[in-house]
Amino acid sequence: MSGKVVLVTGVSRYMGGRLAALLSNDDSIERVIGVDVVPPKADVGRTEFVRADIRNPIIAKVIASAEVDTVAHMSVIATPFGAGGRTAMKEINVIGTMQLLAACQKAPSVRKLVVKSTTAVYGSSSRDPALFTENMEPRGLPSSGYAKDSVEVEGYVRGLGRRRPDVDVTLLRFANFIGPRIDTPLTRYFSLPVVPRVLGFDPRVQFLHEEDGMEVLRRAIVEDHRGTFNVAGEGVLLLSQAIRRAGRAEVTFPSPAVSLIGSLFRRSGLVDFSPEQVAFLQFGRGVDTTRLHDDFGFVPSYSTIEAFDDFVSGAGLTRLIDPARAELVGHLVSGLAGRGVAAGLGAASVVRSAARRPVNA
Repeated sequence: MSGKVVLVTGVSRYMGGRLAALLSNDDSIERVIGVDVVPPKADVGRTEFVRADIRNPIIAKVIASAEVDTVAHMSVIATPFGAGGRTAMKEINVIGTMQLLAACQKAPSVRKLVVKSTTAVYGSSSRDPALFTENMEPRGLPSSGYAKDSVEVEGYVRGLGRRRPDVDVTLLRFANFIGPRIDTPLTRYFSLPVVPRVLGFDPRVQFLHEEDGMEVLRRAIVEDHRGTFNVAGEGVLLLSQAIRRAGRAEVTFPSPAVSLIGSLFRRSGLVDFSPEQVAFLQFGRGVDTTRLHDDFGFVPSYSTIEAFDDFVSGAGLTRLIDPARAELVGHLVSGLAGRGVAAGLGAASVVRSAARRPVNA
């Protein structure tokens, strides 16, 4: 496949930058072009950076002038804080994808499209099956946030596949990434000094190590794998088990207080909890990866448990918070939530202060 020209969107973000650096080390790829609105801070090898906003039609000129044949769409953003608010996030995710796909449709050089999606498109509810396969529909379509954007993005991607059947389209539905270097709402959640959990629920969760995710993306680009694939580490963890493996203390809340607690942590700046992430931490989610194993011939090198343990080791989460402080913070947050005060700035400052206070050895 010599002569391949790959364009990577979202190259200034962690995953996009890592993918661009990985591809730049592949001798079968002639050029790697990374686009974003700001230059990448990390080393991206021989990747050629082009300052471009995928929401702008200028992206079509970039693809056409470089005669790009492979597009890796990594610019679907999961958190409003990282995008500058929910409105900006939706514009980047949905409007940006529409512009990018329109450019791909017009460019005769484009022969492959690889899109980073998410298992969040399946939603999370009490009626979910034990494992979602790629051809299953969610029990209820996600109604907000990253999950809703990803559903829309996948719809537009399938539309391109129908209009340009000559383009190999690969949709990768990734479980939650985890590892020693990646920073996500979930890694921040497990790094909290006191981890909140919904009373009466202990969901099954799946993780994917960041290294395995990079390898699947690389193979999707340099090999031919048309279709939709679930990508997750082998096995599952119960949320309570994950919290214990992280050495954290936990506090439980009744279901009616969950949205209030999510708002509290968003306002405190500790964790960017979105409604779909709160639902995930209540009901969990599991996906079947048989298609990935059969088509890619790939089994992740890290299981869900091993990926989580590598995150714990890399983040240094080896010491329990002082039990007396955990109990105090738990009572404070529970009491504030019960009185309906948790959404206020006072509650947020209490939790933020407790989280930042060092633990004596």
